Amino acid sequence: MIKNRKWLWLAAAFLSTLPALILRLGGIEVSPLLQSAISGLGILGAAFLLAWAAEVAEMDISQALALALLALIAVLPEYSVDLYFAWTAAYKPDHIAYATANMTGGNRLLIGVGWSLVVFLFWFKTRHRILHLEPSHRTELLFLTLATLYSFTIPFKGYIAIWDAAVLVGLFVLYLWAASKAEHEEPELVGPALAVAALPVAWRRLVTLFLFLFAGAVILASAEPFAEGLVATGKAFGISEFLLVQWVAPLASEAPEVVVVILFTLKGHAAAGMGTLISSKVNQWTLLVGTLPIVYSISLGRLSGLPLDGRQMEELFLTSAQSAFAVAVLASLSISVREALLLFLLFSAQLLIPVPAVRYAFAGLYLFLAALVLVRDKSSRAGLVSLASYGWGLLGRSAGKGVEGQAK
Repeated sequence: MIKNRKWLWLAAAFLSTLPALILRLGGIEVSPLLQSAISGLGILGAAFLLAWAAEVAEMDISQALALALLALIAVLPEYSVDLYFAWTAAYKPDHIAYATANMTGGNRLLIGVGWSLVVFLFWFKTRHRILHLEPSHRTELLFLTLATLYSFTIPFKGYIAIWDAAVLVGLFVLYLWAASKAEHEEPELVGPALAVAALPVAWRRLVTLFLFLFAGAVILASAEPFAEGLVATGKAFGISEFLLVQWVAPLASEAPEVVVVILFTLKGHAAAGMGTLISSKVNQWTLLVGTLPIVYSISLGRLSGLPLDGRQMEELFLTSAQSAFAVAVLASLSISVREALLLFLLFSAQLLIPVPAVRYAFAGLYLFLAALVLVRDKSSRAGLVSLASYGWGLLGRSAGKGVEGQAK
């Protein structure tokens, strides 16, 4: 019965994608609200299929390739909307305002809700008030720190430059290299991924490949109607299109990963779940942001930075500030229920008053709290020093391998 239930979840996710495909391939015209709802449901279902396929794929491919694949898959649903707006911004100037909306919303949602939820569930299950991470998570935390520090340079320029893309994508590549050198345990599969993994090897690989290809096709087919439907819905109902793109779209793209992490946490693997969410934040803060000006330049037909209007600069600065506070909290490789509650409340409060002065006030509050944590918490200061030492060690090993390669 339990095994059949796992397959039922897989079937439900598959069936949820079919209306979006029918809508797109059949050229059927519906209201903007229904269009965005059907396409969003398709992206949600496809994101679940991708998440399960990625888990199973870890059984059959090398560790380094698995890391690269999982990193790309983790942000593919979100890419579909962000990169669509970046591409169309070249000939639809009003889309420039939406190009970073989904990215900033997804980043803040991941920390404000995702990270907090893991800690709350951990406390609910164990009654322990502090979640301790494994030392192996220093890799994710190191690159999140570097990406966060660099992100503060972007809002003040008024655009995401091509050299920003080079730095951020470069950080992502270095992150993959560093992660491939770290020790990794065999994946512990749950739910539909476990059901697929139990198939004979040939069938398992065939089903996994099908899930990858099918889910990718659904996401690509649904991105445009979902994005355009959100914008048209906002205009029709007098709702800010920016807010719809910023908060509704990430709910579809982030949900599968959060659900998987919840299952891990409830099974007693809260630290691994938190590590997964930190890794996702690194992917979004490096690869996703870095590819926006690249896609915009390709569509434009020449090298160009992606322009940012005043609202986007505010949102990016606020996202950077939230990330800085999150890094300060996790520098000690631990996070308490009180800190998780603070992350959640600050995130929730800023949604209620969406005006520029309030966004800057919350950004300032995040930075003040980050400084306060580092001043008052000796373990957080020691953690940052340890991260710096760990980073120098990685740099030294990389340089050593380069010299060794030249000698050969």
